Amino acid sequence: MDLASRLYGCLLVFYFSPLVHGDEEPCGGHRDASDAGYITTPGYPQEYPPHQDCRWIITAPEPSQRIVLNFNPHFELERLDCRYDFIEIRDGNSDSADLLGKHCSNIAPPAIISSGPVLHIRFVSDYAHQGAGFSLRYEIHKTGSDCSRNFTSPSGVIESPGFPDKYPHNLECTFIIIVPPHMEVTLTFMTFDLENDPLQGSEGECKYDWLEVWDGLPQVGPLIGRHCGTKIPPEIQSSTGILSLTFHTDMAVAKDGFSASYNMTLKEVTDNFHCSNPFGMESGRITDDQITASSSFSDGLWSPQQARLNYDNNAWTPSEDSNKEYIQVDLHFLKVLAGIATQGAISKETHKSYYVTSFKLEVSTNGEDWMVYRHGKNHKTFHANTDPSEVVLNRIPQPVLARFVRIRPQTWKNGIALRFELYGCQITDAPCSEMQGMLSGLLPDSQITASSMRDIHGSMGAARLVASRSGWYPNPTQPVAGEEWLQVDLGVPKTVRGIITQGARGVDGSTSAENRAFVRKYRLAHSMNGKDWTYFLDPRTGHHKIFEGNTHFDTPEIRRFDEIVTQFIRVYPERWSPPGIGMRMEILGCDLPESTTTADIATPTLAQQEETTTAQRIPAPSSVSSLGGLCDFEQNMCGWTHDPTGDVNWALHSPSSPGLDLPLGADDYGSFLYLEAGLKTEHKRAKLLSPVVGPEQGPLCLLFRYQLSGEAQGRLQVLIRNDNQDETLLWTLKADHDHKWREGRTILPQSPKEYQVVIEGLFEHGSLGHIWIDNIHMSSSTELEQCIEPFPAFPPEMTGGVLPGMSDPTVDTTVSLQPMPTYWYYVIAGGGALVLLASVTLLMALCCHRYHLAAKKSQHSVSYHSTHYPGGTATAPPVEPMLTIRQEKHEPCSQC
Repeated sequence: MDLASRLYGCLLVFYFSPLVHGDEEPCGGHRDASDAGYITTPGYPQEYPPHQDCRWIITAPEPSQRIVLNFNPHFELERLDCRYDFIEIRDGNSDSADLLGKHCSNIAPPAIISSGPVLHIRFVSDYAHQGAGFSLRYEIHKTGSDCSRNFTSPSGVIESPGFPDKYPHNLECTFIIIVPPHMEVTLTFMTFDLENDPLQGSEGECKYDWLEVWDGLPQVGPLIGRHCGTKIPPEIQSSTGILSLTFHTDMAVAKDGFSASYNMTLKEVTDNFHCSNPFGMESGRITDDQITASSSFSDGLWSPQQARLNYDNNAWTPSEDSNKEYIQVDLHFLKVLAGIATQGAISKETHKSYYVTSFKLEVSTNGEDWMVYRHGKNHKTFHANTDPSEVVLNRIPQPVLARFVRIRPQTWKNGIALRFELYGCQITDAPCSEMQGMLSGLLPDSQITASSMRDIHGSMGAARLVASRSGWYPNPTQPVAGEEWLQVDLGVPKTVRGIITQGARGVDGSTSAENRAFVRKYRLAHSMNGKDWTYFLDPRTGHHKIFEGNTHFDTPEIRRFDEIVTQFIRVYPERWSPPGIGMRMEILGCDLPESTTTADIATPTLAQQEETTTAQRIPAPSSVSSLGGLCDFEQNMCGWTHDPTGDVNWALHSPSSPGLDLPLGADDYGSFLYLEAGLKTEHKRAKLLSPVVGPEQGPLCLLFRYQLSGEAQGRLQVLIRNDNQDETLLWTLKADHDHKWREGRTILPQSPKEYQVVIEGLFEHGSLGHIWIDNIHMSSSTELEQCIEPFPAFPPEMTGGVLPGMSDPTVDTTVSLQPMPTYWYYVIAGGGALVLLASVTLLMALCCHRYHLAAKKSQHSVSYHSTHYPGGTATAPPVEPMLTIRQEKHEPCSQC
């Protein structure tokens, strides 16, 4: 029995080890808020593990300081009234302190601020229903008004605390505008009055009270500008997904503060767009503060602000005519520069003509590191004007990414005089080219990884495009091509169409020559799970595609490719500059068509009390307005019809005219539509067509019950069809869910044109299986948030996009599974152990009996030779075990 006992013990360890595995990887700890940082669930944004109980204590260095928490919008914890999985924030250093909030579901909490210098955070997960988890940023919140806030509504007003009265002292406020995909936000200041800095040398040098605007999260994304005094900041338009403001006040002078409005608009993107829009020198959209110069003529009549194209009063002229002089424009955002139009001027005072005949172009992302534009290996000299009035347009042979643009005159007639306009577009103007969060900080540092990193104490945030002051450097001083890599996890599968790469400027942000590194060529790979990688291939050779990288450490380069669906992108440097590998990057793409399902057990349609003798069918109504109620198929089809383009039709089951032999206990299912697997339905589509959804109706919430069961690999899908008969996938599910009713939900978009909903069923095999649908309801009263559930769905196989002209509401792809009670794990484990123990006992009894029988009949003894390797080497092929029978004297049988 010793062997059996050991086997039983091993079996218990095998069964119960998953239950204690979570204890081997604890999370939590103490954090110092002196420097801002992040806290994430284990594995974020992948599913967090079960059986977690993590506790963090965040402490500010001074007793008078407070701590503010800001959550990433990608927040996903099991709902269920926060009883099983949740995050709990307490205003102190233990779980007995005052509760500031307990959160779950898929809606990120608002900013949370402590009343003292300590916060206690607890994260708990049970054994089932894991989600993506959370990521939060903590930092010091100075004593003052509770003014930090996140804005997600399409429009709103942001004001300083107490506005229009004077703002309080010692404030540190953060305002974050979170913009949905396909949208851009415009921020317009209406009033502005902050303490002025009398010694302010230039914009950005305010030292007392100031308002900072960030293209992304504060201290992560690029700083657009710092403002103080009474001059109203310029209008700001951003399409990177996040626009932030930070408001700082000291303990001295207080002013009236500021008021600004923001408005989100749908970004118009077309396949045939042209990157040739004027940036705003002539129109004034580029403000005077954005235009600077190396110098200007001393009489004040030839300032940089007069360099606007077609300006009617002189132009810009430097203090001396020299090719060292330049005029510069800050575009506030990284943009694609595609052309420059130039013009000279006739002096209003002397009526003499002045114009530039040639110039060079310099570009920068930060206003410090500059690159002279090259065409080929040489600096490009652009030929400009031949008279003072004519506008000459120079197209840039290879459009370049830049935020700061300098024009440096090389030759001129009579003297330098310049008026000009810049042309190009935003990076996001191209289809499916939204920045995925490297620049803005929407992607946390935990989703950026690398093969190695030279600065072991550094942050992976160094790899962010433009926003980082340094860059990613691998650890080896002499790296090998193909061995080092930089990787980005997008959090969820996305459609990816391009990548932007940039060099690096030194681990410490220095710009010495030995630190100005960049990658000249690289390979790209993508993956859905971070383990199995597929390389981009060159269609001409079939080999790994080699992408052209950078030629300068500061100037970014865009490389676009055919769209792919992926979650992970990895860059493998192949060739690099003499100082080595250095890189920053951003991913361009867009969200997949979104859908949602919930697999909670749902109650099917109950049979009504009155008897029905037939399933009456009526013609489809012309509008969805007649479908305001629930369609349970008890009386009729409620306007839904069989699509003539389908291969087969849905069948109707009703208690009075049953079409199915239902399982025991299913008599109360009532009426529903069904599709059974078989040879006649294999690879055949059954389509149910809704009444017409009229123009500008919605968004609506489509709710329905379904069963999807069997081994036939059934698929249930919801699509929308426009008047051109083009179909777009909204929701899909492929699984065996047993004989249980579940609920599906998805948002139907609003469209300027009418469309119809298609519910489609399909079997991939003709074996056993069924698809049932019931209780269809297009609801205009259900809140869209109720159409969104917090759990990740089965991966939908979607490639379609939103119909032209339709809004694309944000919907999480979700599924919810009914949890198994804890005691069942112990019942299953114990039962399995007993079965295995009985099997081992029976086997040993049979062996013993056979041994006795052989000894009595032949008086032979049996011995087994173990597998061995001829020649005594483990590399030789193994020989099968041999059975040898030896004639021996009879001996008494020993115990088995």
